[in-house]
Amino acid sequence: MTVILHCGDCLEVMKSIPDKSIDAVITDPPYGMNLDTDYSGMASRNFRGQSTSNKFEKVIGDNKPFDPSEVLKKSDTVVLFGYDYFSNKLPDNSTVMVWDKRLTESADKCFGSPFELLWINRKTKKRFYRVRWYGLFGTEKQDVKKRVHPTQKPLELMARIIKDFTKEGDTILDPFMGSGTTGVACVQTGRNFVGIEIDPTYFAIAEKRIKDAQQQMRIEF
Repeated sequence: MTVILHCGDCLEVMKSIPDKSIDAVITDPPYGMNLDTDYSGMASRNFRGQSTSNKFEKVIGDNKPFDPSEVLKKSDTVVLFGYDYFSNKLPDNSTVMVWDKRLTESADKCFGSPFELLWINRKTKKRFYRVRWYGLFGTEKQDVKKRVHPTQKPLELMARIIKDFTKEGDTILDPFMGSGTTGVACVQTGRNFVGIEIDPTYFAIAEKRIKDAQQQMRIEF
């Protein structure tokens, strides 16, 4: 499998990627919500009682509305997180899906949203992904290791989305790579990956995580 990583502005890097040349774009873009990523003052502990509070770098581009137009040109299959933040800029011929972060209704009052909306640019079966990711910091077993990005997504979730909408050997683009979870999921599911991240700090994290994944055995999700 091929992995190509770019540290730079995705709008510039994508100019070198022909339109409709990617099998799928799967990404979690900045929503334009100017998220406060300094969690250091918040008391939070995971299920083993370990502190998980942290201060993260700001998400570059999150201080302005997200424009999906350039991303939509790259593939006939585009999956975007954050549908409700820019739904008025998306085509109507599409499907909205739900990521439920809870396992039970007792988590309805968790810190942060208990669910998120995903969008795909085609009519397809509506999907409901239930992958626990409780609050901003996480208390689930797979989140014991400290998160490395303020909007990091669980590996299991990304792998399930990838398997639902692509096949082995396909090439997936994530123009807002962040900490590289989409890339790790591609490596683990036998997909080629093209990742772009503008922040050098997060790019280095993503690069290491993906290289580590390449050296490990594939995981069945």
